[in-house]
Amino acid sequence: MIIKNPSEVAVILELLSQAYPQAHCELNFTTPFELLVATVLSAQSTDQRVNKVTARLFAQHRTPAEFLRLSQADLEAEIQEIGLFRSKAKNILAACRALREEFGGAVPRTLPELMSLPGVGRKTAKVVLSNAFGIPALAVDTHVFRVANRLGLAQSTRVEETERQLEAVIPREQWIQTHHRLIWHGRRRCGARKPACEGCTLQAHCEYFCLEHRPK
Repeated sequence: MIIKNPSEVAVILELLSQAYPQAHCELNFTTPFELLVATVLSAQSTDQRVNKVTARLFAQHRTPAEFLRLSQADLEAEIQEIGLFRSKAKNILAACRALREEFGGAVPRTLPELMSLPGVGRKTAKVVLSNAFGIPALAVDTHVFRVANRLGLAQSTRVEETERQLEAVIPREQWIQTHHRLIWHGRRRCGARKPACEGCTLQAHCEYFCLEHRPK
C-alpha cells in the first residue's frame, strides 16, 4: 500500500465532500469548555451516549467553577452511564482546577496548553482547537486512522505518524472538514469489521478494496 499522490488525494477529498457535505462534529456543545468536557467523555464511548449525559450535565454545570462545586463522587454519579466514568470524573475536575489556576477559567487555544490539562491527549486537544476555535487541526481518532490507511491517504500502524502523513498530503485549509468527513465515512460505511464496500463511491481509489478484491 502506498500513499496517494496529490492529484489522487484531491479526487478522494472531492468524493468525500460530495458524499458528506454536511459532515460536522456530532458532540453537542455551546462553549469551548463544554466541548472539552464532552470530548474527554467521548473516549471509548459513543457521541450519542455522551450527548445524552451532557444534556443533563450542562443544564446544571457549564463552567469550570460550577464543576468544581461537585465532589468526584457527585460527578461520577452524573456520568456513570459512560465507560471509565471514575477516571474521567477525576480528570475533568483536575482539568477544571488547572483551567482556574493557570488559564483564568478559559480554555486555552494552543495545542501544548491544551495537552497540559489532565486527561487531555493530542486527539482531544485537536478536536477542541478545530471545533471550538476554528483553528486548523487534524485530529486522528479510530475512524480517521482506519479510513485514512484504507484509502491510502496514509500508511502507518501508528496514530501520530498517520496524523503527520495526513497533514502532509491534505491542504491545511481542508484539515477540519476532512477530519469530519473521514469520521462520517468510518461510522456510516467503512466500519472496522464489515465495511460496506458495495456501492461506495471511493471504491476505485481505496487500497483496502483493491487488495480485498484482487484476483486470487
